[in-house]
Amino acid sequence: MALIPSLKTIKGICILDNDGKRVVSKYYDTTDETFATVKDQKLFEGKVFKATEKANSEIVAINNYTVVYRSNVDLFFYVFGDSRENELMLLSVLNALYDSISMILRKNVEKRAIFENMDSVLLICDEVADRGILLECDATNIVNRVHVRTEDIPLSEQTVSQVSYDILKSFNWLSQS
Repeated sequence: MALIPSLKTIKGICILDNDGKRVVSKYYDTTDETFATVKDQKLFEGKVFKATEKANSEIVAINNYTVVYRSNVDLFFYVFGDSRENELMLLSVLNALYDSISMILRKNVEKRAIFENMDSVLLICDEVADRGILLECDATNIVNRVHVRTEDIPLSEQTVSQVSYDILKSFNWLSQS
C-alpha cells in the first residue's frame, strides 16, 4: 500500500484534567471512526488517559495513533497523529501549545486559569493547527498573534473576558492608590 503524502499531520489536540475529563479538545479527522462522534472522542480520551496517567514516558502508541503528552499540576496536554507520524514533529507541536499557554497564563498553567482564559487557549489551538495542518511551532509568534492589547480594541469589539479583566485591573489600581 502506497502512502499518500498529506499536510494533515495532526489528528487532534486535547487537554484533560486529573480525572480524565475533557477541558479542551480539537479533533481534525472526524472522517476517522475513532473521532466520528463526541462519544467516540471521549472513549478515545479515556483510553489515552488510562495509558498515560501513571506512565513515565512522553510518547505512547494507542489504537494506531502516536500520542505525545505532557502533564502539569492538574492537567494533561495531548497531541496525537497517525502511527506513522514523526514523533519529534508532534512533540514540537505539544511544546508550542504548552509554552504558548504558559506565556498567556503567566506560568500559572492550571485548570482554573485555563477556564478563565478559554478564549485565548482556543485561539492558541487554532494558531498551532488548522484542520490538522501544522501552522506554527514558535510559542512567541503564537502568543503575539493571540495576545492583543485590549487598549487597542474598541469596547464594543472586546470579549467579555477582556472587558472583565480591564475592570478588575482598574479596581486593583484604584485600591492600590
